[in-house]
Amino acid sequence: MNRIFSYIYIITAILVFTACSEYNKAIKSDDYKYKYETGMKMYEQEEYYKALTLFEDILHIYRGTAKAELLNYVYADCHFLEGDYITASYYFDKFASTYPYSDSTEPAMYKASYCHYLNSPRSSLDQQNTLKAIAAFQTFINKYPNSAHNSDVNKYVAELRNKLEEKSYMNAKLYYKLGDFHAAAITLKNSLKDFPDSEYREELMYLTVKSNFYLAEASVKDKQGERYQNTISEYYSFIDEYPESKYLKEIEKMYAKSVSNIKKL
Repeated sequence: MNRIFSYIYIITAILVFTACSEYNKAIKSDDYKYKYETGMKMYEQEEYYKALTLFEDILHIYRGTAKAELLNYVYADCHFLEGDYITASYYFDKFASTYPYSDSTEPAMYKASYCHYLNSPRSSLDQQNTLKAIAAFQTFINKYPNSAHNSDVNKYVAELRNKLEEKSYMNAKLYYKLGDFHAAAITLKNSLKDFPDSEYREELMYLTVKSNFYLAEASVKDKQGERYQNTISEYYSFIDEYPESKYLKEIEKMYAKSVSNIKKL
């Protein structure tokens, strides 16, 4: 058994040494065909960094030739397989625009979209890449409505939208926690408008009532009437949807006080 492992080790070492020697020879070579062939071999052997290094030397040489299409796709794919999703998305997008009728355009557009998805951060951070991913996936579905990737695309888009929903909820709640009730009232309503089926809907509506009430309480007398009235309107909207809510007793007190204060005003 040990002898077998020794043979495997020796053979593996020989293959690695041969590959390294071939790569080093190709790097130093001025033979662009040899660089191309060695780069493709490195790609097939999953030596993506080495393949990239070789391809970077010859991309401009093969521009406009029959081999350019494959070379540019593989170059983008090497970045993807190396985990450099920002660069990969750029080159996959570039490939799709340069070769719109290629058989590889569909996988290129899918992978470009998927790169944006992989670059989407957690919900507490800026969501520009999330928006890019959703837009890219939508463009992909519009162009390839029957693609085999579409079930995955729909799953990814739902996940990204949930992230945007959570971000919207967190932003709106932050204004409330900071005591900026004017901004809270606006952002809470916007969140409800943007995500009407939000899992946080009950809490958002509850906080909307409270934000309007506390805003009215802190307002100058001239603006209190309107803002207490807004509290009452939000209260009715809330109880219409959630008549059995755990928040009901609390906001009923705010409603009663709002009615009373409007009469006094």
